[in-house]
Amino acid sequence: MSLRPQPPLPLVPEDTARVAQTAFRRGNPYLLLRTRLGTIFADAAFADLYPIRGQPAYAPWRLALVTLLQFREGLSDRQAAEAVRARIDWKYLLALDLADPGFDPSVLCEFRGRLLEHEAAGRLLTRILEAARDQGVLKARGRQRTDSTHVLAAVRDLNRIELLAETLRATLNAVAVVAPDWLRDVAPPDWHDRYDHRIEDARLPETGPKREAYVLQVGADGYRLLDALDGAGARPLAVALPSVAVLRRVWARHFARAGDGSPPAGVGIRLRPVQGRGPGDRVESPYDVEARFRAKSGTDWTGYMVHLTETCDPDLPRLVVHTDTTPANVHEAMRTGEIHAALAGLDLIPSEHLVDAAYVSAEHLVAAHERHGIALIGPARSNQSWQTREEGAFHVTDFAVDWERHRVRCPEGHASTSWGAYRDKASGRAFIRAGFSPAACRACSAKPRCTRAGSRRLSLHPRAEHEALAAARMRQESEEGRQLYGQRQGIEATVSQGVRSFGLRRARYRGLAKTTLQSVATAAALNLDRLAAWFSLRPLAPTRTSRFKALAA
Repeated sequence: MSLRPQPPLPLVPEDTARVAQTAFRRGNPYLLLRTRLGTIFADAAFADLYPIRGQPAYAPWRLALVTLLQFREGLSDRQAAEAVRARIDWKYLLALDLADPGFDPSVLCEFRGRLLEHEAAGRLLTRILEAARDQGVLKARGRQRTDSTHVLAAVRDLNRIELLAETLRATLNAVAVVAPDWLRDVAPPDWHDRYDHRIEDARLPETGPKREAYVLQVGADGYRLLDALDGAGARPLAVALPSVAVLRRVWARHFARAGDGSPPAGVGIRLRPVQGRGPGDRVESPYDVEARFRAKSGTDWTGYMVHLTETCDPDLPRLVVHTDTTPANVHEAMRTGEIHAALAGLDLIPSEHLVDAAYVSAEHLVAAHERHGIALIGPARSNQSWQTREEGAFHVTDFAVDWERHRVRCPEGHASTSWGAYRDKASGRAFIRAGFSPAACRACSAKPRCTRAGSRRLSLHPRAEHEALAAARMRQESEEGRQLYGQRQGIEATVSQGVRSFGLRRARYRGLAKTTLQSVATAAALNLDRLAAWFSLRPLAPTRTSRFKALAA
């Protein structure tokens, strides 16, 4: 397929315009978007995705719009192609003649493949933001807010035994495609009894010796296949399969065997102890090797996390300006800097960024201000020492720090006797430790309120981080700061809309790249919906209040 951009883009045919305006006398979001934003996309924005020679491709500006409409309405490729053929409002937005036959559904899949191949999925959202900026409803250096939600991978949850057996079955199926004759000679007849059908459809042995024997048999079968693939007669195409690499990875984590070679069934093979399902690099399914397990706030899932950042300036529409999709086990704190860097690349840096505690640390507060001039606003993580839980105890904030003289003075007036800069071995973070004289602490009448050790020792952040953290906590305790931070809750409505109307929490595809494309297209489609509401002067829906609560209002 080749692309030859032909500006200017076509106008809406007269017959299509007449029928659409007659059918939608009370207005229609797509008609309004076409009137206010035009075609939105242009072929030139996707020219690098296509070769110079070849059969002419279907107009990519139309495919980009159809992709957003598809995500807005939760349609499959076949349903979206049918909507292009059958719906007047779609034809109006796409500037198609009433008799236009549309295209084959596979064209949409091919277009998404080009976006993924060239890492161009972000253009869908970027162009919508440019159109909003041209309309004067999106500005930099405003106020933004960020939150995340989970995304369920498009795979079945597997227990440990199912994971092992299904991984081997998936590898056998992949090898059977590229090296059928070789696999026919390698596979013993009893493999067909165990791996011809999906493991979830099989009746596995119950808990006990039979179940343990089954697991060891699966392990032995896997090692037998891997040894054959490592042999001299293995087919190179089979050895290079991604599913084979997954099999090696899963077997290395879950099995161990003594010596080399292929032992008889179960001999010399043992199942490794369960290593837990916390943060790590454990494969959860052979069909989506990038999906990860996570448990958070009483919810556990296998899949991904998506972070949404939207504007929240008064008298302007709430537009999603950035999405960030990661495996589920990547903590929010690891994405704060990445989100700010991405916003800087879009020239959409906010002056105030409202986030929850997961995104805030002393390092983030300083980095956001120094690198981008962002006031990162969110609750600082609380100190977990016993002093913070006991009334009347001396907190770290009660100590006066003299940074120039490298000295700390306690609430009772005693000065510290030691000061040293250190670096945490695990995280590599710098910190300062100040200590007081044991003799002075023993003689102090306020010692029970200060420390339970022989003397008080303080661990302090470096000066910039210490002061940023103190300012953040002071702002959080003020009425003005609480009112400002209260606006962060509005991002929950965006997450809710994305979940209820756009299927945000269920991956339509497998793999991180495709799930990222889904989140970007969803955000762009959500922005189209909100721009249409803004142009039609449709007010934001009020927060729901129950009738019983209204009695006390």
